Amino acid sequence: MSAYDPEGLVSALAPFHDAGRIWIAFSGGLDSTCLLHAAAAMRERLPGPLRAIHVDHGLHPSSGDWAKHCRTACETLAVALVSRRLRLKVGPGESLEAVARDARYGAFRALLEPGDLLLTAHNQDDQAETLLLALIRGSGVHGLAAMPFAAELGLGRLVRPLLEVPRAALEHYARARGLTWVDDPGNDTLALDRNYLRHRVLPLIRGRWPAVSATLSRSASHCAEAAAVMDQAAGKILQGLGGGRPDTLSIPGLLLLDTPLRKSVLRLWLRRLGFSLPDTAHLKRILNEVLSARPDAAPLVAWRGCEIRRYRGYLFALKPLPPVPTGQELSWSAKVLELPGPLGTLNLAHEQRPETTAQRGLSVRFGVTMPSCRPPGSDHNRSLKKLFQERGVPAWLRPYVPLVFDGGRLIAVAGVCRCVPQCAGEPAGPDVRWTGHPWEGWGFFC
Repeated sequence: MSAYDPEGLVSALAPFHDAGRIWIAFSGGLDSTCLLHAAAAMRERLPGPLRAIHVDHGLHPSSGDWAKHCRTACETLAVALVSRRLRLKVGPGESLEAVARDARYGAFRALLEPGDLLLTAHNQDDQAETLLLALIRGSGVHGLAAMPFAAELGLGRLVRPLLEVPRAALEHYARARGLTWVDDPGNDTLALDRNYLRHRVLPLIRGRWPAVSATLSRSASHCAEAAAVMDQAAGKILQGLGGGRPDTLSIPGLLLLDTPLRKSVLRLWLRRLGFSLPDTAHLKRILNEVLSARPDAAPLVAWRGCEIRRYRGYLFALKPLPPVPTGQELSWSAKVLELPGPLGTLNLAHEQRPETTAQRGLSVRFGVTMPSCRPPGSDHNRSLKKLFQERGVPAWLRPYVPLVFDGGRLIAVAGVCRCVPQCAGEPAGPDVRWTGHPWEGWGFFC
């Protein structure tokens, strides 16, 4: 087995001649050590200045020592290093491996500026393992495409320049140069599917078919080409399926498509919005429970990090809604009021306020359905349900709308309207601005 040639890195990065900074995702393991060493050797020929980032997941007692090793290695090569330590929270039913991966890539996204490249050391054997795992899990064409050579990541791009390099070639490279690296004992844990494939399954296959990693990687490339064609077709259709709100889809338009194309459009839509894709069962539920639901129904299909809902013929993909602040009553005496959780702030647009309310303050409640409100320009009161329907606020958002009270009287529905009193002598409600909430800019609230 011949050793890896660092010249290959220069060739791999040639298409990115206008790149900004070049970041190496440096774990301290064999593969990323080789990538860092090769990049340092070729730094004068790289398209941008070289940097490294180490992410400490805090999952192993020795992770602090690994971080020190990475710092020493970068100092030896005169490569600037940024370290990030994660604090992982794993919810019920969540995979620690998946949570760690999402957090790691979240740290990468936060780091990258426009034009930056993040290089990871995934190699040909990693690609073969990824394809086998996708086959075992029943993945579609996009899953069988395994890992792309390049992809968008935050404001920059993720590049895998070693995808055609066998792991054995990297090990030969490292040993020939006397490099040292960290061996994570977790890589030998056979309870993890990838490790079981690497240590038990692939050695048997390789004994019969020595070039299996190369051929599996080639199959992944074929699947990537097929996936690109599917995305191109779905993308053209997606352009004409926008709903009446930002980032929504027209349900009637989706229902006109054949089922395979409908699935492709949904997957592409979710990927472009940055959500993880649903598995087969959840995608089937979207088709059967959400798209075909009654117009007045409020179905919900949810998986990690995403909720699919509908309203008035539009399909919504949302981050999970926060807990409803039901039963909370907030006292509001200053000009600005901070609302709980991610609900933003309330602001009185004008300083003028009735003397009585200036003395005793206002109160803010959520999820109260009994009061009615007479909007400016109207000659009669409307129920909150009617107001929300007229504004087009989905039922699942209504419990989060702040309701402003002066004593027992509703004087403003934040983001919707002021409430005009019935009696001529009573003051009108204040002009309340609701900002900083997750639904700002959707057109539901002014």
